[in-house]
Amino acid sequence: MVVECSSIVSIRGMITLQANPTFIQLLRSPTLLLAFGFGSGLSPRAPGTAGTLAAIPIWYALSGLSLGHYVIAVYLAAVFGTLICGRAAEQVGVHDHGGIVWDEFVGFWIAMVAVPPSWLALVLGFTLFRLLDIVKPWPISWLDKNIDGGLGIMLDDIAAGLITALLLALLRVIGML
Repeated sequence: MVVECSSIVSIRGMITLQANPTFIQLLRSPTLLLAFGFGSGLSPRAPGTAGTLAAIPIWYALSGLSLGHYVIAVYLAAVFGTLICGRAAEQVGVHDHGGIVWDEFVGFWIAMVAVPPSWLALVLGFTLFRLLDIVKPWPISWLDKNIDGGLGIMLDDIAAGLITALLLALLRVIGML
């Protein structure tokens, strides 16, 4: 049974949006609200960049935690993100919809794990992470193309975050950060 109501279709009880969600629809769905980065993923241009920008204040708050607590928080966000991104993709009817940016949140937080908060670290981390997420060199591109579902949505950004974290750690070791 299919029931249509503007941009919402209900198939066997599961609601699927047939267009980009509105902010009101995000407020009605905790899954969509988180997956769309509290609304940052609704940006008409560069939603991934907007999502990463929205992740900065949360990173700054997380940076006050001990390394162990930071890693636990980001790990939980990644596990939870796999579930919410998969569910949000089902709800909007598009795998890895550009507006789903929780993966950018987590990827950026991973990128920044090895650096203390500073303007230089922020600019370098943000730029390197976005560059890797946009260009998608191997293995990021392989993960993006070959892993489906919520895990697939998350993994390419996790890989971009890990590579960025390694580059930032290297810059720190050689005294450039």
